[in-house]
Amino acid sequence: MLELKRLRSGQFIRSLCAKSGILAGLVYWLSVVISISRNPWFSFFKNALSDLGNPKATAPWIYNLGLIISAVFLFAFTISLIVDARNKLQTVGGAYISVSAIFLALIGVFHSGTEPHVFVSTYFFVQFFLGILIYGLGSFSFVKKISITLFILALVGLGIPWPSTALLEAYEIILLMVFAYVNSSKQISHSSEFGVESMRK
Repeated sequence: MLELKRLRSGQFIRSLCAKSGILAGLVYWLSVVISISRNPWFSFFKNALSDLGNPKATAPWIYNLGLIISAVFLFAFTISLIVDARNKLQTVGGAYISVSAIFLALIGVFHSGTEPHVFVSTYFFVQFFLGILIYGLGSFSFVKKISITLFILALVGLGIPWPSTALLEAYEIILLMVFAYVNSSKQISHSSEFGVESMRK
């Protein structure tokens, strides 16, 4: 009975970490929507998303806190990537993305208007997409194709003359969310299979 409880507890934690990849994106966009409702001057065609976290904005803490909470969920998601990694490339890729989660939190700490902001926000995207590429190279079939495609699309996005930084950021974030969704779904599936097999034993 005790062993069964441990297995169920472990399965629950694995499943929660896997779902955290999706939750990170949902929490972030929720903070964006709430922030925009408090700052009607904001425009996706003129501003950067981080302008919502600038001290000149109304209630900038909403956006900045949203970044930090999203980073916590993202970090939890990377734990599932690393724990369930099947080879060194997947482990390294997951580790790269875990570091990007730290930089995501730092964007909330070093908000728009502070000197480190440009560095931490840029490095977040660089680190995450490098992690996607490395993880993808260590994956098979569908996940590999999706990961490499997302990395290429990220590079293509940099060459598009976007009318604002916010649109570029939104584009790149959507690509990150696709990766999180695909791998969260995969990890949840594996977690369920692991739990069923463990209980049969």
